[in-house]
Order: sequence, then structure tokens, then C-alpha cells
Amino acid sequence: MFTGIVAAVGRIEAIKPLGHDEQAGVRLTVGAGSLDLADVAIGDSIAIQGACMTVVAKTNKTFDVEVSRESLNCTVGLAQQDVEVNLEKALTAHERLGGHIVSGHVDGLGTVTRFAPVGESHELRVVAPKEIGRYLAYKGSVTVNGVSLTVNSVDDREDGCEFSINLIPHTVEVTTLKHLAPGSMVNLEVDLIARYVERMLGASKEGSEPLK
Repeated sequence: MFTGIVAAVGRIEAIKPLGHDEQAGVRLTVGAGSLDLADVAIGDSIAIQGACMTVVAKTNKTFDVEVSRESLNCTVGLAQQDVEVNLEKALTAHERLGGHIVSGHVDGLGTVTRFAPVGESHELRVVAPKEIGRYLAYKGSVTVNGVSLTVNSVDDREDGCEFSINLIPHTVEVTTLKHLAPGSMVNLEVDLIARYVERMLGASKEGSEPLK
């Protein structure tokens, strides 16, 4: 589990195919930037651009992960060498939950429609697929490329659901969101609580008995 509070910006230093066919995944070597790897062990989880990955090797300044073809097909930003990526180590029980509960499982891809200064901040607008749009709500939470953010508006459209976010200067400065532009694709993860609410409401409509 994660919080969506980016700890460091790293860089993909090397990409190595894990096989010779189109279904093969890749092994990534990621430069950790300012992320402290001293307490990271083989088998630990690190979120890269919002996608939870397992560490399979490490040095003092880099770590390796293996990414399946399925994960590559469902995400963006994990298969380009020398590209910056948002990094966050898995949450431990004694840490503050500064963002919201994030699983690191990308639900889908969104398309940036606007990224522009508004006063001292930036406005980010993203169109999400319709199946994701039902989980987005005014003042609710959403994860964009691994960053926990608050939804400022929601507009259901024929081509999906456009939502807007206000980014303070600090968020722009310390994450890869600074590189976004209209047309950019982003990894999206909806609020975990919203999933359970939908499931419980659906079960209630079907006549399931509540737990006693």
C-alpha cells in the first residue's frame, strides 16, 4: 500500500527484454534519485509512476524491477529509457497517511486536456474513461502518475469523464507532473474506498443480507 505522496523523482536507466517474443516483459533499472534505498530489501514494493513493482535487485543508488507485458499494456511511462518517474516506497504501519490509500494498481489511462498556470498554481484537466468516471467525485481523491490529488470538478462527457485538479507549486516542482502537456497520457487509480462503496451498494440492491 502507498499514500500517493511522491518521495523522490528517479529515472529509468536501462531496459532489458525478458524474452524474445511480443508477449515478453522487461527488466528495468531505475535510478533512485534522492530515494533512500538503505531499508529496501529484495521483494519489497516501490511504486513507479503509480504502478506497484517488486524490487528484484538493488545497489546503493539503483534498483531493478521486472514488468510483465500486461503491466506495460495497462500503463504509460514504464518503457522509455532516460525518462523521469515518480517513486514511493511502500507504506509502513507507523507512517503518516499524508495522501490517501493507494494500492499501486493502475485502473486505466487518462488523457491530459489542459495543463496551464492559474495564478501561482497550475490547472490540470484529464479525461478518464467512462468506467473510471463513476468513481470520481468533487473533493474526492484520485491518483495521477502516482501522485495523490484532490478532484476540483467533474464533467461527464460522451467521450468519458473530464476532471480538474489544482496543483500547488510544490507538487509541480517535486513530481514528474511538470512534464505534462495536452495529449499526454497518465496512469490513473481511483479511490479504493469508492470501489467498496459501489460493491456494497450493488450487493444491497441485489438483496444480500448485511453482516451481523
